[in-house]
Amino acid sequence: MKKKWCSLLLLGALCVSMLGGCSGSSTKTSTTTEETETTETTSQTGEAKDSLVFVNYRDIRDLNPHLYAGEMYAQEMLFETLVNITADGYEGCLAESWDINEDGKIYTFHIRPDVYFSDGEVCDAYAIKANFDAIIENKDRHTWLEMMNLLVGVSAPDESTFVIELSEPYYPLLTELGVTRPFAMISPAAMKDGSTKDGVNAYIGTGPYVLSEFVTDEYAIFTANENYWGEQPAIKEITVKVIPDNQTRILALEKGEIDFIFGKNMIDADAINQYMDSEDFTVALSDPTSTRHIVINTTNELLSDVKVRQALQHATNKQAISEGIFYGLEEPADTLFATTVPYCDIDLEPYAYDMELAASLLAEAGWSAGSDGVLTKNGQPLALELLYNSDSVTEKAIAEYLQSEYAQLGISLTIHGEEEQSYRDRMKAGNFDLVFNICWGTPYDPQSSLAAMRAPVYGDYAAQQGLEDKAEIDEAITEILVSTDEQKRQELYTFVLTSLHEDAVYIPLTYECNKAIYRSDMQGFHFTQTQYEVPFEDFYYE
Repeated sequence: MKKKWCSLLLLGALCVSMLGGCSGSSTKTSTTTEETETTETTSQTGEAKDSLVFVNYRDIRDLNPHLYAGEMYAQEMLFETLVNITADGYEGCLAESWDINEDGKIYTFHIRPDVYFSDGEVCDAYAIKANFDAIIENKDRHTWLEMMNLLVGVSAPDESTFVIELSEPYYPLLTELGVTRPFAMISPAAMKDGSTKDGVNAYIGTGPYVLSEFVTDEYAIFTANENYWGEQPAIKEITVKVIPDNQTRILALEKGEIDFIFGKNMIDADAINQYMDSEDFTVALSDPTSTRHIVINTTNELLSDVKVRQALQHATNKQAISEGIFYGLEEPADTLFATTVPYCDIDLEPYAYDMELAASLLAEAGWSAGSDGVLTKNGQPLALELLYNSDSVTEKAIAEYLQSEYAQLGISLTIHGEEEQSYRDRMKAGNFDLVFNICWGTPYDPQSSLAAMRAPVYGDYAAQQGLEDKAEIDEAITEILVSTDEQKRQELYTFVLTSLHEDAVYIPLTYECNKAIYRSDMQGFHFTQTQYEVPFEDFYYE
């Protein structure tokens, strides 16, 4: 991908701690750092290096695979699901194969034989049913997945057969079964009286690694699972260090203290540019995984007029945000979902950056400049608040830029940061005018993102309540999820995405992508269809 350099037109030499990259291929890069003994790929005996030091900004936390607190890369190392999601579709994991009945309501999975949990317990259909029973016991926690709303029941007719019955056909079922959580299998012996909703006794899965040692806020050590049913990984030991600071992580990489950095928010733009021409380190940037955007609350009296929302769209210079804040590594977003997302390659006209058009739309909506330069209508100023996550330097930088830009139109924009939980609570309650958000990303998009718009999961539900076509949009989303006709499904997706685009509820900003920097002697790295998964089992050293 051609690099775009920061033009400094926004915020000077801004150093951003969160970014994404947008490119489908890996690019080699270099640094002048001297190699240390820890960066050699072979030991004194000449054997290939079989250990790796990874890094994360926080520790692994609670790895219960049926809940949502743990680090997903770590859960992927320990636990497995019935199916895997690949670039070519679905492949068997704990289920070797599956059958779907004619009406699409019954899925019969044929369970892989001779699979054992790392504690030696057998992973058969009965163990899988025990996991589903534990998940269903906590059903209310998982209704963000539409499958849970359509689930009639599960059964295990014998040790090699597991059956899921739905009330309606549901095309994303295999995707929801294949994502990191909650449909991952833990040893029933590790459950608390057959339950997992209040915690587990140990993190025992069937995956390629086991958790061997863990010190809160310091490190975790994973070792190869001797009971693993698949091919044994070449990397036998993985140490995960906790390093919260971006620059400290980079220094640790240069010193040979860590081998690999991975994640959308783990590497800043300066580091990406620094390593683009290195021989010692490789930079990898994925295709777009999710969209950074602003949600507009249509229930706000000032934002209920579509012309005002359209004016905000035209007043948002996405190209300037891309280049000035992300050094071009996050490409400008024209639509809520990238055209590479399934069903989203449709003909939508982007809202071009045009301040004159924005001003004209505001005038048409009845807004005129007051004595202080702020637009007013019926004595009320056009004063809005943009809510952002105070933990995100990126969101704060974008907010400050938009505050300056919108002021040119006479829009008074107050920016307000809150810590993550408070920020999310306000989103869910609809207590905002404008708020930053990021769509769910691969492989959840578009189906899970849209399904969640029908209930107060995040801010979408509340923000859309002022739309005249809200009921029609929700009805179409529901029909999408149970449709068995591919052409009809595409037509419905086109209707929903076009309606939301024309209603101007979302201001797309940039397309986030996943990224990594790692030692160039480490082989086998690739991104997966699940954006939080790190395929450690495929890595090796030459």
